Amino acid sequence: MAARRDSLDRLQAALRAFARRRDWEQFHTPKNLAMALAVEAAELLEHFQWLTPEQSAALPAKRKKAVADEIADVLIYITRLADALGIDPVAAAQRKLVINARKYPVTLARGNAVKYSRRARRRDHL
Repeated sequence: MAARRDSLDRLQAALRAFARRRDWEQFHTPKNLAMALAVEAAELLEHFQWLTPEQSAALPAKRKKAVADEIADVLIYITRLADALGIDPVAAAQRKLVINARKYPVTLARGNAVKYSRRARRRDHL
């Protein structure tokens, strides 16, 4: 895990330097970064629109490369946004995993995709 943390730290530093050299930090506000992230996520979704589950899991090489580029864009913007807000994305994800484990205990969530809030309501109506 330490190697991944180092990789993320290096990526964050490289992105910070990239923006600084271009005097883009003035544009990299949390609002602008969040908006750019949403745009890039939508561009990622476009590659899967109207595909069957089977097609989405077996992308042709050219499309897979395009998807990798969009994933990179999403990672870049989420990393910049976390940096701009002083959030450690790895620590945030680890905290969220603990929260999700409480919301979705294996005994209730295994094998189904019911959202925890709907699961509670469904039990109340039984």
